[in-house]
Amino acid sequence: MAGGGFCRLPNGTVVVALTLTKPSGGTGTSTSAGTGPGAPVRVLVHAANRARALTRLRNLGLRAVYLRGNDRPPTPDEITAVLHHPDGLLWRAAPQAGQELWHPIRALLGPAGHAGPARPAA
Repeated sequence: MAGGGFCRLPNGTVVVALTLTKPSGGTGTSTSAGTGPGAPVRVLVHAANRARALTRLRNLGLRAVYLRGNDRPPTPDEITAVLHHPDGLLWRAAPQAGQELWHPIRALLGPAGHAGPARPAA
């Protein structure tokens, strides 16, 4: 795990920020350099607590997601971005290149909706 952290909000919820490697199944909607499979991405999750934030990511297929320590907590701008998104799950390339905007998590995971291999049509 490269870096991550969390911030507890006044209402008791948390925002977790993690730097992960981009799954190979992503669509790569970003046009900035360095966002191919295996490139680092910054993922933000808003949840009731840290365990639920990590569970949300694991349920999407990002199985090896752990938060050890608080060495890179979310910045105020990151907190604002994730709180104003309806899903509460965002990502962008890390380190940020230029003025890249935040993307919804489904843009990272691809059409299958999870980070695992695509399911065959039944």
